[in-house]
Amino acid sequence: MNIEFTAFARNTEGRGASRRMRRAGKAPGIVYGGTAKPTPIELDHNALFHALRNEAFHSSILTMKLDGSATKVLLRDVQMHPFRNEILHVDFQRIDENRKIHMKVPLHFVNEAVSPAVKLSGAIVSHVVPELDVTCLPKDLPEFIEVDLSALDVGKSVHVSELKMPAGVTVVSHGKLDPVVATAVVPRGNVEAEEAAGAEGAAAAAPAEEAKPAAAKEEKKDDKKK
Repeated sequence: MNIEFTAFARNTEGRGASRRMRRAGKAPGIVYGGTAKPTPIELDHNALFHALRNEAFHSSILTMKLDGSATKVLLRDVQMHPFRNEILHVDFQRIDENRKIHMKVPLHFVNEAVSPAVKLSGAIVSHVVPELDVTCLPKDLPEFIEVDLSALDVGKSVHVSELKMPAGVTVVSHGKLDPVVATAVVPRGNVEAEEAAGAEGAAAAAPAEEAKPAAAKEEKKDDKKK
């Protein structure tokens, strides 16, 4: 997916200048990396705000148009206001097509409803991690990584080693050999309901079993009378 956005050169810096910029509907930012020096930029606040709602904007190679040229960049940081929908600052990093990058890629969980855990046991599937840290060349960066849950059963988990990774992409484990990404557990309420149903069934069966010897005794008495 090729996502483009437009940035403008920013000639003023400092908190006061940033406040004036935000009041004017602009968001301050910076682009760094590569052989060029860090460049202060500004972007249309509303356009950037809507772009940030797109998952791919956070995990894809972006094309930044600035001063008539196009540069490949990655979104590296977004600072938001504590309680207003306002972008305070945004950071982008230039990329080198020949150097590997580290990036967090979102996980997309599929086939959850048809898994044995959910379909047969009413289990709840917990998405333990929503994204993975990967390393790869920019050209190999996936928009997302798919997690197939179709074979997940109760009490089982899906590990990183079971995922089908795109070519050229390596997971950065951060010391964990094989992290869990999803697991299935039956809610306690369901287990208690099944146990209660089993107990009721056993209780109902007990009187019937007790009645059998009594009925047999009655039959014997009748035979003796005859």
